Amino acid sequence: MFMMMRIEVTYYAMLKEQRGCAAEIIQTGARNAGALYEELANTYGFRFPKERLKVARNDAFVDWSTPLEDGDRVAFIPPVAGG
Repeated sequence: MFMMMRIEVTYYAMLKEQRGCAAEIIQTGARNAGALYEELANTYGFRFPKERLKVARNDAFVDWSTPLEDGDRVAFIPPVAGG
């Protein structure tokens, strides 16, 4: 059965700029972090490849295939530049 989940998404750096906000709560049917990013990239036109991002679920770095659950907090983190 297909179930929508409520996920809190946090964006950093260029993704924050492209989205126009730092965080939002969305309804999604994405089953894992990779599918969620693809859904958001299609919706908002993110141009950054997910292979270059880090993803965190509930404050811990995870793989893109990590399953999502209703109420999760997901953050997409681009590489940090600087010295």
